[in-house]
Amino acid sequence: MPSVAVVGGSLGGLTAALLLRDLGCDVTVHERSRETLQARGAGIAVLPETLRYPVERLGVPVGRISSSTDWIRFLERDGSVRHAQRHRYRFSSWNTVYRTLLDAFGADRYRLGRDMTSFAPDPAGGVRVRFADGEDVRTDLLVCADGIGSVARSLLLPEVGARYAGYVAWRGTVPERELDGPAFDALHDALTYQVLPGSHVLVYPIPGPDGAVAVGERLINMVWYRNVAEPDLAAFLTDRDGQPRPVSLPPGSVRDELVEELRCSAAAQLAPPVAEVVARIGQPFVQAVFDIGVPRMVFGRACLLGDAAFAVRPHTAAGTAKAAEDGWVLAAELEAAGGDVPEALAAWETAQLALGSRLLERNREIGDSSQFTGTFRPGDPRLIFGLHGPGR
Repeated sequence: MPSVAVVGGSLGGLTAALLLRDLGCDVTVHERSRETLQARGAGIAVLPETLRYPVERLGVPVGRISSSTDWIRFLERDGSVRHAQRHRYRFSSWNTVYRTLLDAFGADRYRLGRDMTSFAPDPAGGVRVRFADGEDVRTDLLVCADGIGSVARSLLLPEVGARYAGYVAWRGTVPERELDGPAFDALHDALTYQVLPGSHVLVYPIPGPDGAVAVGERLINMVWYRNVAEPDLAAFLTDRDGQPRPVSLPPGSVRDELVEELRCSAAAQLAPPVAEVVARIGQPFVQAVFDIGVPRMVFGRACLLGDAAFAVRPHTAAGTAKAAEDGWVLAAELEAAGGDVPEALAAWETAQLALGSRLLERNREIGDSSQFTGTFRPGDPRLIFGLHGPGR
């Protein structure tokens, strides 16, 4: 089996690295951060593909690394239930999944401080990869899983850039035990929505900071999508020290006046249980919503995987699932091709381009229906999370 260099050590890169190593490949992960990655975002809805490796290959019980809810509820402004349906979802945190995968891969071949600067075909075959520290590495297969800000994509497809969706996601968590009785009762067993003019908010339970999944020991996660016009985005994403941020304002960096406006708007517009969550979040943070789609994913013996290829809006909860699925299909195609990298990549690209393109459009339609066209409706089957389609 071929040697593999995976550039990018987040969830998609680690999943691909583990699967290719299981296949017998000699795999090294190169992560540009100088320290192991820390929690990104507060919580994630997890589809089966996201947790497939821990569950199927590591034997981790799904209930150990995710919380679950049995209901989808849409609340009215007064807190009454506008729509309810039984549907099971699972939720986790980015850090919980990351630590599970990293512990399985191990530290020996997970190299930190590895900032890729360029790569090119090697005259003797394979790919020659250069890093900022001056080291030059040859590999049979280069998997570029370096995220929405992918260096690889900028080198290969300089004309492809991130597209701002026209809105941002306010995020934050509060310990479940801090909610009063009515708020706890309303939120602890459901994915809870509230639809507002040109906006919507979601609330759901995720594992606690120590991974606890028992009711009462979890965190309640909030995501509120709010429109910010593109000409205003740069000013909005200027932090409390006056420094512009390109994509997000991390916890503790959001200006006081923005936090105050968020809380005032929550008190005026949100159902009481959801407003209580917003009020109790100590340091809300913001992520601008972007998406990216590519016309190609394979370039010789190099490929773009996960968000490096298709970074999608979060409305189908399928971003991490898509990255994981890219890895599963790549391993399957490489095995079917008997280790022949060009043959495997050709088959892989056809399937994953189609999947990524469909997912990109689904997320755009859902986001636009909430934020701009007013067609986001409680109970709409399009809203059921899924990688291959609603509920799939």
